[in-house]
Amino acid sequence: MSFPFEWNPYADQPHNVAPRSERFRHHLRHAGSYFAIAGANLRRLVPGLRRYRRYMKEMHRVPVLIGPGAMSCAVSPAGPKDAEALDLLAETGVGHTRVRIPSWERGKLAEHEVFVRALRGRGFEVTLALLQRRSDVLEPDSWRAFLEEVFSRFAPLVSTFEIGHAWNRTKWGVWDHREYLRLAGPAFEIASRFGAKLAGPAVIDFEFHLYPVTLPRLPFDKVTSHLYVDRMGAPENRQFGWSAVKKLALLKAAVDVSARAGRDVWITEVNWPIAGTGPYSPAAGKPNVTEEEQADYLVRYYVLLLASGLVERITWWQLAAPGYGLVDNREEPWRRRPAFHAFRTLRARLEGSAFEGLGETDAPADGPSGSGHDPGAGTGAGPRIFRFRKNGRPFAVCWTPGSPVEHVFKRRVEAAFDRGGREIAGRPQKIVIDRCPKYVDFSE
Repeated sequence: MSFPFEWNPYADQPHNVAPRSERFRHHLRHAGSYFAIAGANLRRLVPGLRRYRRYMKEMHRVPVLIGPGAMSCAVSPAGPKDAEALDLLAETGVGHTRVRIPSWERGKLAEHEVFVRALRGRGFEVTLALLQRRSDVLEPDSWRAFLEEVFSRFAPLVSTFEIGHAWNRTKWGVWDHREYLRLAGPAFEIASRFGAKLAGPAVIDFEFHLYPVTLPRLPFDKVTSHLYVDRMGAPENRQFGWSAVKKLALLKAAVDVSARAGRDVWITEVNWPIAGTGPYSPAAGKPNVTEEEQADYLVRYYVLLLASGLVERITWWQLAAPGYGLVDNREEPWRRRPAFHAFRTLRARLEGSAFEGLGETDAPADGPSGSGHDPGAGTGAGPRIFRFRKNGRPFAVCWTPGSPVEHVFKRRVEAAFDRGGREIAGRPQKIVIDRCPKYVDFSE
């Protein structure tokens, strides 16, 4: 059954218009799909848990290279403001971006092509995310025609196509995993004709049980997740005992035991919505944070996850949006939020660097991270000090999710900088480490 599609232009997502009763009847009729999910997960449970335990044992204890393109920021067409959007995107320093193309905007593909060509002209690598709605599931010929036109137009311009979007939420039109398999399946034959690479399955949130029933049948070049943790607040906070890094370790384990061959993991959407933005926020209540908290959590999320070595790329959604973007585009000129400066500084620091370990020396690591506990969780005593080296020069990113602490560094400090890249006066050996990340450059 189909229902009128209603898009929420304020929060960039659909309204959930399908009646709960109809969704319940659908799930009841297709109860067999849940047995298939349970069976697929049970068969992989033991090897998956072994991998998960290995990843947690190694978490933040082995060196990791942070490659170029590890930090990405999505961007949307802005009409007459396209040039301003591209200038701000370039200011972040990213080399990769992600653009959404909804199936219901098939008549605007020429406009999207102009925007993507402008991005390519500025040197950006582009991933296209192809969004679906309920009618695409019910009218497969129309969806296939959309794919044909998208690939024919954009294959020469785009590095990767992400097939489908947050389909484990019924408001996006897909009501079970078998519907997603039918939706994504045709993309592989079409992509092969154009030499295009595909990414998916774009599952949102902490629902990794869906990978074992999709990846064996969908050989994506890159495996993607929309790993939001905003409902828990800080990325170190736990949901049913799971912090952001524990979720990532479980995700990578699920991917490893589900895909036919090793696959790199991309997180293609993450953000924290801003309190006080009213209808522009994509979530109500607890997930909304202050602009300062958004900037803090952004840095901590990227450092925690990229230093794990389990994810190749993380994309912030998105550059300009009143309710959650790095830039508030309600103002004239567009206002750079604290998260914009935090993102730009972090990208300049981390990309091309090597993560070397926790604490100031290799053994023992400072704080709870060196004691065998979850290295990305909790508010326990001790600062989080993540040690990197770039162009031969050592530096650290440090914060604490708990109460501020005064920390005296053992190594000689050359300079210290705040979250946005502003230098802290003097060469302070003693620094107050709090929830707002800081950068510390060391002498050799």
